[in-house]
Amino acid sequence: MEAAHHPTEENPSQAARERLLADLKAIAADAEALLHATKDDMSEKARETRARLASALDKAKASYRDVKAEGLGAAEEALGKADRTIRAHPYESIGIAFGVGVLLGAVLLRK
Repeated sequence: MEAAHHPTEENPSQAARERLLADLKAIAADAEALLHATKDDMSEKARETRARLASALDKAKASYRDVKAEGLGAAEEALGKADRTIRAHPYESIGIAFGVGVLLGAVLLRK
């Protein structure tokens, strides 16, 4: 029987992906605030910097969307794999679920 990976389990790559998404979101918010705060500065250097920052912000937003979509795709794939495994081995799945329930009940009753 295949081991199914539950998409909500925390693993190092998922934690890193979530930190990356949070960091990208924070950077985007800070960059947008900076662009808004400097909108009245019309010097040539400020305009060039604003243009580069706007470009970098667009790239960061695109990366955020890509990483988020990739995570959702992986979760959907894992759910599909788990579903196929359970459908292929229904009695074994029921037995495993029952065994896990008994073990959890025993552990919880001890405390």
